[in-house]
Amino acid sequence: MDAQLAGRLRFLQAAEALKNVLRSGHSSTGRPESTAEHSWRLCLMALVFEDRFAGLDMKKVLSLCVIHDLAEAVVGDVPAVLQHANDDKEKAERAGLRQLLDGLDPALAGRIAALWEEYVAAATPEARAVKAMDKCETIMQHNQGLNAPGFDYGFNLDYGRRHVEAVPELVALRALLDEGTRVRMAASAAVGMPAQSCENGYHQGSMKTREEKETDEH
Repeated sequence: MDAQLAGRLRFLQAAEALKNVLRSGHSSTGRPESTAEHSWRLCLMALVFEDRFAGLDMKKVLSLCVIHDLAEAVVGDVPAVLQHANDDKEKAERAGLRQLLDGLDPALAGRIAALWEEYVAAATPEARAVKAMDKCETIMQHNQGLNAPGFDYGFNLDYGRRHVEAVPELVALRALLDEGTRVRMAASAAVGMPAQSCENGYHQGSMKTREEKETDEH
């Protein structure tokens, strides 16, 4: 039996758990979003804005997008509003990633672990770009989602701002997303008015039948 092939297959099967890890935000139809779905649109975002990232290694950018939340297959997602600077989230995720990579051939496991560490530390221009896009994609989903009553859209306005401001190519996008956040905040505050989903992530969209949600998204 090809032990390397078997180990890689087991790894891929274990990573399938990301499809079942639910985040606190919702899709535009009101279904809870999964970490796998978030990672997919982060990859798509990187491709869409590739022409604005001259000089970056796009293979690395896409690799970072794919693995940035990989540890959540083991430890699950922690919404941003529940995170604290002194918590053990990073330590837990590092241990979870180590568990997930156990059984992979060492060279491949080492490459994936190194990419994850690069992302966490925002150690390269590619990692900083992905970290900024990660925050933007989260805000985009908040604005686009059909969320439950009480969703704290105001949290979006400060969320990840320092990471986005470190990547000039994304500052204008962030301004559009902030506009969308303010639209959702106004709709949520209006008495007796249903929430409005921003179908394109930053413009006021069609009226929806469900209102704002109570927690925020990592």
